[in-house]
Amino acid sequence: MIVTILIILTSPIVEINMMGYADPNQVGSGLRQRLYSRAFIVGDARNRKDRFVYLVLDTQSGDTAIRYGILEGLQKLGPQYSAVYGQHNVAVTGTHSHSGPGAWLNYLLPQITSRGFDKQSYQAIVDGAVLSIRKAHDGLTLGHLSFGSIEVEDANINRSPFAYLANPAEERLRYEHDVDKTLTMLRFKRLEDGINLGVLTWFPVHGTSMLGNNTLISGDNKGVAASLFEKSMRSRLDVAQGFVAGFSQANVGDTSPNVLGAYCEDESGKECNFEDSTCGGRNEPCHGRGPFFREKDQGASSCYEIGRRQFIAAKELFDSFDERNIPISGSPVRSLHTFQDFSNFTFEHPNGSTVSTCPAALGYSFAAGTTDGPGAFDFKQNNTGSPNANPVWSVVKGFIHEPSEEQKICQHGKPILLDVGEIKNPYLWTPNIVDIQLFRVGQFLIIVSPGEATTMAGRRWKEALASSARSLALTEDRDPIVVLGGPANSYTHYISTEEEYGIQRYEGASTLYGPHTLNAYINLTLRYLPYLAINHPSMPLPVGPLPPNNINNSLSFIRGVFYDRTPLFKNFGDTILETPFNVAPGSTVMATFVGANPRNDLRLEKSYAVIEQYVNGAWIVARDDSDWDLVFEWRRTNSVLGTSEVDIRWHVPSLEDPGTSYRIKYYGAAKMAGSGKIVQFEGMSRLFIIA
Repeated sequence: MIVTILIILTSPIVEINMMGYADPNQVGSGLRQRLYSRAFIVGDARNRKDRFVYLVLDTQSGDTAIRYGILEGLQKLGPQYSAVYGQHNVAVTGTHSHSGPGAWLNYLLPQITSRGFDKQSYQAIVDGAVLSIRKAHDGLTLGHLSFGSIEVEDANINRSPFAYLANPAEERLRYEHDVDKTLTMLRFKRLEDGINLGVLTWFPVHGTSMLGNNTLISGDNKGVAASLFEKSMRSRLDVAQGFVAGFSQANVGDTSPNVLGAYCEDESGKECNFEDSTCGGRNEPCHGRGPFFREKDQGASSCYEIGRRQFIAAKELFDSFDERNIPISGSPVRSLHTFQDFSNFTFEHPNGSTVSTCPAALGYSFAAGTTDGPGAFDFKQNNTGSPNANPVWSVVKGFIHEPSEEQKICQHGKPILLDVGEIKNPYLWTPNIVDIQLFRVGQFLIIVSPGEATTMAGRRWKEALASSARSLALTEDRDPIVVLGGPANSYTHYISTEEEYGIQRYEGASTLYGPHTLNAYINLTLRYLPYLAINHPSMPLPVGPLPPNNINNSLSFIRGVFYDRTPLFKNFGDTILETPFNVAPGSTVMATFVGANPRNDLRLEKSYAVIEQYVNGAWIVARDDSDWDLVFEWRRTNSVLGTSEVDIRWHVPSLEDPGTSYRIKYYGAAKMAGSGKIVQFEGMSRLFIIA
């Protein structure tokens, strides 16, 4: 049984801090591209309980509170859902876009820059995800799965090659690149007529094409790739209506979409220092460069290009799939999930010694940021000795929580800046309890990772699982295929190799549970792998200690919408700045309207802005919120009076036919002063012609 479904995530697009760069000044001001929940369900037709759900959300990551909310939402739908979906078989992954709204995460640390937790932001993701699962469940059908792969040479680079080089030379020699270039695809095809329902892909590249100064919501390069793929399928006869393309992350930790490398944005213009990504001893001028870094568009052109490159490769693979695919065969559909407390997990190291993980902690290089988004206060990467950043932090961190000697020894190699795993006031800052989850369909195995595994960490993890599957004869005479998806279910920051951890660049400093974090994950997934077998152990898999759900006790200093008003002698939706009558192909046309706060109505399955085209005596929608070239931007003009304006801009394609008539349409909702009633309204530009 297979199905795919696509649902809009109706997150608030303004006045909420964006999640990813941890910059409190990066607050949403509008929309470049809608965010989506893409749901993929795979089940055994002979046993309705043997199934799994793989969600691909256009969010920075999965999250504990979000996953709790989704599972609760499925329970409320009734026994037909609650009997088959639960902790064991629902994976909540994020594309790792840094251009979505935040304020929905379970733990305190990411809430600090977002001014706390926002129930609307949280509920929008939960509701969209639940709706996508419900619609997918209702549309389950018999089908075939098949697997293929292709190389994508020009869409990612390693942003921490100095740390990568710390891995053993003989290991590195086994790989051509210092990042994985392989895009893996799972194709969903309906049995009755051979119609394609969708594809699910895995490829590692950070969702940081849009820069830290961007304030427009989008799915970043993965969102572009998915949109281009889905729209390219609309006119084909061999695909179903509503075809879904999921572009999931893989071992993304040390990858970057800024493929031209990192350079100093100062008078020197030189490449950044190789070891610590600094310029003249400072990290802040060091920035990665995307394909069109010279464009002053907050990274939009580079973002589109990196997304396009993933799409082109995926489309090439899809078009030749019948000649190069491997059928997914064998009946078992299995899933497993458990929780493990990583604050002190003791296990046998591959070298035979006994080691332990530690309570979560972040090193000084965490605050340095990366070449995709440098940090402030002059922290530096590759900081393994005495920290030499802003001395104020040495004092401040002690007021937060001074790590014990035991913690310092456990986290050896990491100068601890924030001992987050041992801070419990007002509630936990980061997770200590992590998700362990695996899926299997036939010979295809999915590692659902709660953290960002680096390139080599992901390779080791996948290789260990494949080797164990062979030794267990798990996939019988078929060679196991292993992919890694995440960050999922929670957000446990990074998972680096022990060698990379020792270098203490950003990825190592953000490996929360100490140098043995990766081997702990590998140990547990290998331990529980037999539960994916046809004849799995009779002993039930332990649930493990449940992580806290902080949605009802999280701090929030985010103000709601008080009211909306119009300027004198104006109505909501009135045009303030009109379009010209004639618009040239390749130019940008804009209209400005009397607006209202978009948080009043998140417009589930609808748009804030559309471009309408006049065709055969009727107006039809030619562009909507899903289109990259249509931008919706809101701004408050007077906080006391509650007035605001909306700009809607359309970049007209260069090949647009001359003589075609269009208009811009705006959909808004105003909160009335006094009554608080939400009133819907529309705005319309005058007609303009492409000339």
